[in-house]
Amino acid sequence: MRIILLLLALAAPLAAQDSPIHVLQQQQSAWNHHDLETFMSGYWNSPDLTFFSTKKTSGWQATFDKYRKTYEGEGHEMGTLDFSDLQVEELSPKAAFVRGSWKLTLSDGKTPHGLFTLIFRKFPEGWKIVHDHSSSLE
Repeated sequence: MRIILLLLALAAPLAAQDSPIHVLQQQQSAWNHHDLETFMSGYWNSPDLTFFSTKKTSGWQATFDKYRKTYEGEGHEMGTLDFSDLQVEELSPKAAFVRGSWKLTLSDGKTPHGLFTLIFRKFPEGWKIVHDHSSSLE
């Protein structure tokens, strides 16, 4: 009986690591280490990925290029990213809807911030964002 309880206790943290929230935690950490490639690993690497903000961006590569131009381009910085107010709604065992807030803290003291809604799908390699709709509240 003790072995079963021990196995259940060990499995719980593994289950928590396989969730949309864990993906967002990994993305936040990667961003704050200025590692855009690892940040992008939270997105579905497909031409069918969609990202809506001020305009529609389709595909993983186009999304990566947009991030690179906006945050790594001349005169830009990544700053420190914080996700908060996360709410996860499971749509099925392989799909989830996530709402939350984002905030960047930049070296000049500015704090751009906004809201996002994400659709996650669970693939054999884990949860990935397949649609991102982010807005700025500035």
